[in-house]
Amino acid sequence: MKGKLVIITVISLLCLMNACNDFVELDTAKTRIVSSKVFENDAGARAAISGIFSQMMSISSFTSGSINSITVLGGLSSDELLNHSTSQNQVTLFNNSLTPINNGAVTNNWNDIYLCVYEANAILEGCLKSNRLSPAIHDQVVGEAKFVRALSYFYLINLFGDVPLVTGTDYRVNKSLARTPMNEVYAQIEADLSDAQKLLLSDYSRSLDEKVEPNKWAATALLARASLYQKKWSQAEAQSSSIIDSELFSLPDTNSAFLMNSDEAIWQLMPVFPGANTNEAQYMIITGNPTRASLSPATLGVFEPNDARQASWTKTITTGGKTYAYAFKYKVRLQGQPLTEYYTVFRLAEQYLIRAEARAMQNNLTGAIADVNTVRARAELDPIDAEGLDPTSVLSAIDKERRSELFAEWGHRWFDLKRSGQIDVVLGAAKPDWQSKDALFPIPQAEIVANSNIVQNP
Repeated sequence: MKGKLVIITVISLLCLMNACNDFVELDTAKTRIVSSKVFENDAGARAAISGIFSQMMSISSFTSGSINSITVLGGLSSDELLNHSTSQNQVTLFNNSLTPINNGAVTNNWNDIYLCVYEANAILEGCLKSNRLSPAIHDQVVGEAKFVRALSYFYLINLFGDVPLVTGTDYRVNKSLARTPMNEVYAQIEADLSDAQKLLLSDYSRSLDEKVEPNKWAATALLARASLYQKKWSQAEAQSSSIIDSELFSLPDTNSAFLMNSDEAIWQLMPVFPGANTNEAQYMIITGNPTRASLSPATLGVFEPNDARQASWTKTITTGGKTYAYAFKYKVRLQGQPLTEYYTVFRLAEQYLIRAEARAMQNNLTGAIADVNTVRARAELDPIDAEGLDPTSVLSAIDKERRSELFAEWGHRWFDLKRSGQIDVVLGAAKPDWQSKDALFPIPQAEIVANSNIVQNP
């Protein structure tokens, strides 16, 4: 990996996020991990992990909801969003014409996601070496760091395929790592999430009942999704069921789904810029001639008449004689407004749809349709009658519900097309220059130059 990312320190993270001002001042060289200082008390360890979550919202990529975020990359690369920008990043994403050197958004995601990996590794090493932390804080910080590492690798492998599996901070080891097969990375993801489930609390008391710090249920939500992607149907069903059966979460009306600390939210990221709500609202909401993206006709076409999700989660604007639709899940675009929306990472509706698909793949068609109907009920749609449906029809209904529920959200459509094997058929028809190789993003050329053991995607 590149040296600028390998030599990561917890101290530089803390100082970057202004998280160290109140409890520690250090003048140690910032090319070293100073675990003896940062992890000498609970406050330091807590600030270290909190700094990662603040960073996740302050960057332009990955989890931020901003212009280079997973949501935008997945939406433009699939058939979900239309591009209205002349930016090379957005044009090459939309046209699926990425190369190792022509897209800064892809490079930013590689770099920023690996930055989270390195910081999580540094925190894990610091906690391991420290004997000054209380058991409760030690477990919490270790659990959250393992969750961050799992989340980071989940998106790395689903964007790039095989990637180097970095589990430490020694640059002498990391700089020459080859790409690790996806199944081995998934094994690390599962191990990290299993540990996180055991270490993290099952309530939100650590974050004063706000849903902004990952707990056991956030780890379970990601494990359910990772299990589904690996076709581990019984495991996916079990993990999603544990969330649903906990009765800690419910499906509120569509207008309340994305509010801060929503009943549906499992884990959210708190906005970090003063006077701002979510970055996604600033990107998605169109107020004049569109200069970024709008919802595609293919996306709008999945909604049934009277679907409350279309009414609540989309809007249109007519300008220059043309009408454009845009995502309106997050509604506060302007600065200086009251803070009412947090950026939702995991929510209950996805868990119902994970369980529905897992059940269908195990031939429990009645149970699958029951889960679909729970999601449809919140959307104020009539239930689907399961009688007489075959597995193909049930899976088609689940796919349609995923598109209606999860559009413009965390790249779900892009990833669903890939894992279902439908990407060539769908995007081959929608994108004139589509090629099968476009399903994987190219690894940034700087990584190939820096490490001859990394082989480029086709």
